[in-house]
Amino acid sequence: AMDAKKGEQDRSTYHRIRITLSSRNVKSLEKACSELIQGAKQQQLKPKGPVRMPTKTLRITTRKSPCGEGTNTWDRFEMRIHKRVIDMYSPPDIVRQITAINIEPGVEVEVTISGN
Repeated sequence: AMDAKKGEQDRSTYHRIRITLSSRNVKSLEKACSELIQGAKQQQLKPKGPVRMPTKTLRITTRKSPCGEGTNTWDRFEMRIHKRVIDMYSPPDIVRQITAINIEPGVEVEVTISGN
């Protein structure tokens, strides 16, 4: 009877947690993802993901010439933003442990916690 009660109480502290990682660099993003998932698996959690969201491509087209004279030549710059989403059920303090360790430079990590 004691074990069942403890299990129920543990379940109620579990939250649905979504970790959103975004970066311009795919390699560092994938590395951060795999480290997060490895950390989650060590805590006996079952993470879902990384789910790859569509890449945002920010484009800027400008004239090469600073003064507006000469042939109309254009520069096309683009910045790609890659995004990964990882979902898991766990207590918030464990997620804090997992996310505290390993953030690569240039990778933005956003953690949203919703109740059941």
